[in-house]
Amino acid sequence: RYLYVRMFKLGIPKELIGIKVKKVLKGGKIEFEAKFSRALHVDLYKFFSNKAIQIYAFEGRYKEANLDSIAQALLGIGKVQLDDELGKIDLAMLAHYNFRDAEVTLQLTTFSEELVWKLMLLLMRISKLGLEDVCRSTVSVWIKNLFYWEHRRRGYLIPRQEDIQSLKGKKVTEAIIKGKKYAGAIVIEPPQGLFFNVIVLDFASLYPSIMKQWNLSYETIDPDETLCNKVNDIIDEANNVLHKVCLDKPGLTAEIVGMLRDFRVKIYKKKSKDKNISEILRSWYDTVQRAMKVFINAAYGVFGADTFPLYAPSVAESVTALGRRIITSTIRKAEELGLRVLYGDTDSLFIWNPEQSKLEELKKWVEETFGLELEMDKRYKFVAFALKKNYVGVTPNNEVDIKGMMGKKRNTPDFIKNLFVEILKKMTSIEEPEDAFKIINSVKDDLEKYYLLLKYKLLTLDEVAFHMGLSKPLSEYKKTTPQHVKAALMLQRYNVNISPGDVITFVKVKSKDGVKPIQLAKISEIDTQKYLEAMVSTLEQLFTALNISWEDVTGGGRLVSR
Repeated sequence: RYLYVRMFKLGIPKELIGIKVKKVLKGGKIEFEAKFSRALHVDLYKFFSNKAIQIYAFEGRYKEANLDSIAQALLGIGKVQLDDELGKIDLAMLAHYNFRDAEVTLQLTTFSEELVWKLMLLLMRISKLGLEDVCRSTVSVWIKNLFYWEHRRRGYLIPRQEDIQSLKGKKVTEAIIKGKKYAGAIVIEPPQGLFFNVIVLDFASLYPSIMKQWNLSYETIDPDETLCNKVNDIIDEANNVLHKVCLDKPGLTAEIVGMLRDFRVKIYKKKSKDKNISEILRSWYDTVQRAMKVFINAAYGVFGADTFPLYAPSVAESVTALGRRIITSTIRKAEELGLRVLYGDTDSLFIWNPEQSKLEELKKWVEETFGLELEMDKRYKFVAFALKKNYVGVTPNNEVDIKGMMGKKRNTPDFIKNLFVEILKKMTSIEEPEDAFKIINSVKDDLEKYYLLLKYKLLTLDEVAFHMGLSKPLSEYKKTTPQHVKAALMLQRYNVNISPGDVITFVKVKSKDGVKPIQLAKISEIDTQKYLEAMVSTLEQLFTALNISWEDVTGGGRLVSR
């Protein structure tokens, strides 16, 4: 629309502009929609901003939905970094800057045997949507269109949301997490410390498998029992009957999700790892399984979202209830077999130093009892647990998996991240419990080095900067004013345009507001004590997991020992 208005104001005739703008109704609001008249628009920004694509297709490899972050994560190259404002650079640098943007954008559709382009085509085929709609829409729109298409293909009447609610809208459980509508997954509290030879078992596509196995769909849940011959109870982990489901014929959702799940798990995922076929063919199978993963992992969630036209909270509640029952029952069975379960989260179990025969017995029991597949997902040389959803795992080939630790968060300053990474590298040398204490002196040296850099302000502003995104317009932050919003308001006073989605880069300083945007700050202004506190809180998580106290590392409580 911006290009259309700009060309129109420059006096270019409408018939030569090649862009059509029209008003459309979206979410109860009138919006302008712009499309090319004689071409298709591949909107990569909207496509990569899609959370389902970011999380399921690319496994969270990029954290921010901007060209530089995505290109760095997927291609290993980024935008040209400018030393001055865009309007002040010379024409040669401007051409170089624009050419790199165009080059990177093109490579995002051609890398890895045109992975992104093939992914879009597959999503179009599955969702029955056109290219522009796939790029610009959320996954709930894709799923809605697929379900609507299947209703029409079978000659079914598409129900109104209020009709589903009046018949199937009952929910029984209460959410523990604020803002959720019903009880979710179960997470087992792990013991703190270092544990060697840990096997991670994973239920293959647990929630989609539950939908298929228990025939869960909006039309099968809580049926009129006078019209259904075979009814099963939906029982949670406490043996409470929450809902009932009709088994007379396959539910529409159960059938679609189950089919996609089976094709992904039993065919395409296995083929994508088959070393006996060519790399090109493996890449193709990997693309297919990723596309299916996007759909099946989102299919459960849409039924719990009141914006979804086929919203049926009883379906979503049944899925999570059965998930809790399955994982708690499996933990009890594992303990009966003499296996030590350290940790469990939604669809996975961490088992300490197990016998292979006992694992096979557990897998067999799960298949016979629930009709589900329990697979070995990973083997860790050791896992260091701090809290729920907070651990570090090191594989036998010294690859490091980090879950929930502050040291990997995107808004943690780079100098703390670098210190965190250096300590993790030292951790990979641990082979037995005593080795954790052997690295203390080396870690102490790292702490001293970074502390002195901080104390004497020998770091750059980029190294001490925090990065946080704006989730809404600045005018809507009324009750509280977070630090990144304070920094954004300072920029706004200098006529910098600030919009929702912008990432604000700021540093902590000694002042009334306590922060300054990086553009207005000097390294001499930073609040050393605040950064020291951030360093301590980040590393204490790691030390807790290693069963080492802060005093062990710093020498009686002082950060630096002399």
